[in-house]
Amino acid sequence: MHPTPSLRSALAVGAAAAVLFTATGGAAAAPASPPAAAARPAAPVPPSSAAAPAPPSAAAPHAASAPPAATAPSPYGQLRPLAELSAERLATGDLVAAAKWGTGSPIDDPAREQEVLETVADQARRLGADPAATVRVFRDQIEANKVVQRGLYRRWDADPAQAPTQRPDLQEVRKEINRVNGALVRALAGSPRARSAPYCAPLLTAAAVRVHRQRRLDTLHTAALARSLRSVCTGA
Repeated sequence: MHPTPSLRSALAVGAAAAVLFTATGGAAAAPASPPAAAARPAAPVPPSSAAAPAPPSAAAPHAASAPPAATAPSPYGQLRPLAELSAERLATGDLVAAAKWGTGSPIDDPAREQEVLETVADQARRLGADPAATVRVFRDQIEANKVVQRGLYRRWDADPAQAPTQRPDLQEVRKEINRVNGALVRALAGSPRARSAPYCAPLLTAAAVRVHRQRRLDTLHTAALARSLRSVCTGA
């Protein structure tokens, strides 16, 4: 039996998703922090010194009130929001598809895409981030969103009973996309070291697997998530 083109396409998508999102592989779990060393028992205090209180001047007057030093997020902590926001942005693809379904509006919208790319590049510059790297990531985000839309169109064409019965307001959907875009630009601006490090790919995969499980993504949205993250790791 020779597989049909549609079956070959489905198998290819499933295989791509399986490669990136291995359920129990070595890169599929977030790296665990090393266990804390066991506390050593305190040495007994000699009786002669147990009753001798420390003089008031021995204690530093402001030591207890000093605020703790701020710690930067771990590399995984920097990359995880990128996977989460990418999945959040992909969810808007369902709404865009429903808004355009049956209207004759094309999935590709070059004018809107160029507007998005110019906006995120300007946001990146104002944050001191690399606008070119930001645009590369958002090109992938846009293509991934279209992967979702085309997949839903095929699904609805094959089974009209699954087609949406209500049409979302496309302008309102775009407001939500703009909000997620801004958050994603800020996450990119805050993670240049993690994204350029050699360990970026396995950590990003771990974050994507976590998002995949939490959101219970189907094959279509899993493949789209992989597509959306293609240019995040600049050193890969």
